[in-house]
Amino acid sequence: MVPLVYASVLFLLAGIVWRIVSILRAAPQEYPLRLYPAARRPVLAGLGDVFGMTPVRRHRPLFWVFLMVYHAAFLLLILGHLDIFPGFNVMPPASRHMIGAGAVGVGVTLPLLYFIARRFRSPHREISVPADFLLLILLLFLFLFGDLMSWGNSWSPNGFVMTKQDFAKYFQGLARFTFADPRQVLPGSHYHFAVIHVLLAEMFFVLLPFTKIMHTFFAVPITLLKRR
Repeated sequence: MVPLVYASVLFLLAGIVWRIVSILRAAPQEYPLRLYPAARRPVLAGLGDVFGMTPVRRHRPLFWVFLMVYHAAFLLLILGHLDIFPGFNVMPPASRHMIGAGAVGVGVTLPLLYFIARRFRSPHREISVPADFLLLILLLFLFLFGDLMSWGNSWSPNGFVMTKQDFAKYFQGLARFTFADPRQVLPGSHYHFAVIHVLLAEMFFVLLPFTKIMHTFFAVPITLLKRR
């Protein structure tokens, strides 16, 4: 819950740097990557391709809807976790709810179920490898254990055993490198939910630099290069 968090984050940063260096040192492509026809405003067109996912919307509108919902909810999910850190107060400090009061969890979990089901259909099944399914399943359980805590706080009368304030104390210990025992600030019988959730997050951090999700870091610069 504490040492592995630091180790996984360091591994994530080192992996991202390694991937960037590998890409920069790779041999140039033998064929052009430029997109045609050329846009009148290539920068705006490139940003539209990335954030609006224009090509996906044109050819796979249902997939585009789930992608947009997932990415919007994922951004709110990141903001909700930052809100737990000291100095961030998007939600009132006394609130037991995270951003969205449980709706953000629905926004990432339902699209992910669609992404998994989509992998079993042709032609995606033929081009999928075991790592694709394992990554999606890892994300699914990561979200579900987070959902159980968020939904328990927002959707049950008495709330979850561990509140947002309890998690804030845990994140404060991480931010200040106190190496305090998490059980001192995360009491209750649902402690194992938090342990599994954090463990899955650590696994995701370690695997991220070697997965297709790395497009998150390269989508904008690569698309702008294609639009030049």
